[in-house]
Amino acid sequence: MSGPVLVLGLGVTGRAVLEALSTRGLDVLAVDDRPGPEARSCAERLSVELVDSPNPTSWTGLVERAGEVVMSPGIPDGHPVFAAAAAAGVQILDESDLADRWDARPRCAVTGTNGKTTVVTLVADMLQRSGLVAVPAGNTDTPLVAAIDDVDADVFVVEASSFRLGHAAAFSASPAVWLNFAPDHLDVHADLAVYEEAKARIWEGVASPGDAVANLADPVVAARAPSGATGFGIPDAACHIRSGILILEGSPVVEVSDMARSMPHDLENAQAACVVAMRAGANLEACAESLRHFSGLEHRMSFVAEVAGVRYVDDSKATTPHATLTAMSSLPGAVLIVGGRNKGLDLAGLANGRPRAVVAIGEAAEPMAAAFEGSCHVVMASSMEEAVMLASEAAAGTGVVLLSPGCSSFDWYDSYVERGRDFQRIVLSLAGDGSP
Repeated sequence: MSGPVLVLGLGVTGRAVLEALSTRGLDVLAVDDRPGPEARSCAERLSVELVDSPNPTSWTGLVERAGEVVMSPGIPDGHPVFAAAAAAGVQILDESDLADRWDARPRCAVTGTNGKTTVVTLVADMLQRSGLVAVPAGNTDTPLVAAIDDVDADVFVVEASSFRLGHAAAFSASPAVWLNFAPDHLDVHADLAVYEEAKARIWEGVASPGDAVANLADPVVAARAPSGATGFGIPDAACHIRSGILILEGSPVVEVSDMARSMPHDLENAQAACVVAMRAGANLEACAESLRHFSGLEHRMSFVAEVAGVRYVDDSKATTPHATLTAMSSLPGAVLIVGGRNKGLDLAGLANGRPRAVVAIGEAAEPMAAAFEGSCHVVMASSMEEAVMLASEAAAGTGVVLLSPGCSSFDWYDSYVERGRDFQRIVLSLAGDGSP
């Protein structure tokens, strides 16, 4: 390799990559289309050249200076860096490629349109309960290049987004699970086929066919599953639910009635986690204990409060129509608060969730209202406070109000977490409990 490593994008992952490269004494060139204060501070602290908002025509010269390009998650497929790298013969990498280069410890991985963080959390907990030091990394608060600094870690549990998989030169993790597939991130990926191809790369580096773990109840995942893959989600799969018991390869793991969460999507997540954790070194009792105690992650079908007979549920993490439909299937007849910034996804099928009523919010309020027109009562709200008030009225004393937006939060909020906490704040003020 000649020339510096060009790091494109100085968000959380990009800054971690910059730090890792600089710490190892490698020459680095940082580029960011819209660098914020944290990006500038990081480059200055590390004495790294930062190219600010380059003109599209300057990318050829930038890439020709580099030996490799490390891509941050979320860089659109149409970005000029891709054409420039192809023309210059410069390889594009993901942070996982660097981690693979620098660290040989085992890693397992999880991808899917929905449920990644939950399954990563479960797998790590199952491995911890089995006596291993398991560190979640990747599409989390800790990029993999930072996680490998933990000298005590026995295994890394990698949350692998389509962005990371698509940019990797050679993705490597074993075992690795693909949870589900539905349209998402079409504001970043060129089209749905490109998104699917990126997801399918999760199995590129498995050590054996059985380490490819697949949800056979999902038609896209099932069609992509390699011969010999370990399946879950259907009655004759290696991991399945039978007579109220989660069973893995003939061995009972836990009774569903003993699990802290047992909605349909919870059961799929539990099966996936058990298979991955067991193949990564966990034991059955640890898996069972984890499922008995795991009460879910915040903003993912999280119960907030019951006020005047109405239950309020925070599912702010639902940023796709597929996730919202999954939520509605678990809470039929709920009053739905939906909307935000659409990621280029088709909203037409949302009415199949058959909510009791809909309150549409954010930039996508009008198309959301159109998607439900004729199927139920629909109103639009100009704030979360107004949305909660209108939803409360529609729930009429004995219903459920479900915040499951089906869109990103980046119109009104900086993150789905901020959106969910605002919803919680308003609900708890109705309950008289103050702010969360």
